[in-house]
Amino acid sequence: MNYLRRRLSDSSFVANLPNGYMMDLQRPTPAGSSTSSTSSPASPATERRQPPSVPPPASNPALGAAPGVAPSPAPSPAPITAPAPGAGGFLSSFSSVVKSAQMAQNVAAAAHAKSVAAAAGGSGQPPKPVVRKPKILLVIDDQHTDWAKFFRGKKLNGEYEIRVEQAEFSEINLASYVNSGCMVDMQVNKGGTRVVRSFKPDFVLVRQHAYSMVPGEDFRNLVIGLHFGGVPGSNSLFSIYNFCSKPWVFSQMIKLYHSLGPEKFPLNEQTFYPNHTQMVTSPSYPVVIKMGHAHAGMGKIKVENQQDFQDITSVVALAGTYATTEPYVRSKYDIRIQKIGNNYKAYMRTSISGNWKANTGSAMLEQIAMTDRYRLWVDSCAEMFGGLDICAVKAVHGKDGNDYIIEVMDSSMPLIGEHVQEDKQLITELVINKMTQVLLGVSTPQPSSVKQGDTTPPPPLHLSRPRVPLSEPDPPPPHPARPSSPVRSPPPPGPALLNRRLS
Repeated sequence: MNYLRRRLSDSSFVANLPNGYMMDLQRPTPAGSSTSSTSSPASPATERRQPPSVPPPASNPALGAAPGVAPSPAPSPAPITAPAPGAGGFLSSFSSVVKSAQMAQNVAAAAHAKSVAAAAGGSGQPPKPVVRKPKILLVIDDQHTDWAKFFRGKKLNGEYEIRVEQAEFSEINLASYVNSGCMVDMQVNKGGTRVVRSFKPDFVLVRQHAYSMVPGEDFRNLVIGLHFGGVPGSNSLFSIYNFCSKPWVFSQMIKLYHSLGPEKFPLNEQTFYPNHTQMVTSPSYPVVIKMGHAHAGMGKIKVENQQDFQDITSVVALAGTYATTEPYVRSKYDIRIQKIGNNYKAYMRTSISGNWKANTGSAMLEQIAMTDRYRLWVDSCAEMFGGLDICAVKAVHGKDGNDYIIEVMDSSMPLIGEHVQEDKQLITELVINKMTQVLLGVSTPQPSSVKQGDTTPPPPLHLSRPRVPLSEPDPPPPHPARPSSPVRSPPPPGPALLNRRLS
């Protein structure tokens, strides 16, 4: 009995039984069925133990039987089989075991069907959306550009939203930790009240100069703090810190000058003085003196003779900073080649007001053809300090027909020209792609151009707008690439030409 119970409790044994087998065992025996049927539950041993049946008494002759006639023998009734002892208990146990096995199978099948339906989404109810924490982008820029407008509706890999926190260097403070990263405190103006909001940035876009000679505009400590907290950026914080010293950047350009040669990379000559003590004289005049780390035309002075050079040396002594000198190039126009991701643009800027600084006073700006020579310049400089996602090269095209590279700018470069909105869109796509790659490990190609519905597409690079005639007769067009020529010092200007330039 115990063996049968163990076998019947096995779900695999019950499952292998023929269909309806259990139902036949549980069906009651009909009342008129013979005990000799093969379906009788009584065993042969039980039948042998049954007592013999007692024949009925013979009929009494006195009850009307005819004398002399033998009474007909009464038919013997069929033997009555008694139920086997314990047969009902066995069937009851058998039935309970079968029912338990079937219930266990039904419960397992229902659980399996429920899990499959939940995995396939066929439960009838839509699965609950997974709420992902948005990624925080810190944009360091002035308030003239609302970068949140450009990132609105954008997602990283279609999953993570981007929350833009924009502020200037002067409006933020931070603390960085080894394990918990960088925590930024930003002052926000709400209803005329200054409110401090704290957050942990996941990425940073620096569009502002981190260091200037102006008092109170040295934010290199914040760049160090962001880099200490491991915040990735575009450009990298490592490169931004290196760009806080222009002579340091120029030293990298000197390496390119020696590796590529003066014909492919025509770098303007420059002399570095750590302080004023060595500033005794200059080999040629006029020269341009640049004091310390200044940008946008600040801290640059044009010196015509030795007497003016000594006067500027005393000013450098009072400033207590380093200085550089470079030969003044009599330029026809300035050249700027910018690179944003895989997008290239070249511009020409011609001074109209007659100032020796083309970025001072009135000037005419136009987009020119992007040549292989220009592309080599900006691609070579984009490899500085581990790679620059956003950069620009500034050069001067002299009246002697030669080009002179004078400066490289990083992600803090100003956007110029008619396609400023397109450049901002390019920066947006560049930051999104780099955030996706750095934060999620998914690489996406950087588009070379951005389509806008409200922006006129840029004109073909092989064409240019008409130029305003200058004082010089018939200036050559800037579009075709000029044959390379070695760098040489310009000839000293004549008195008449010098007076006309100074006027």
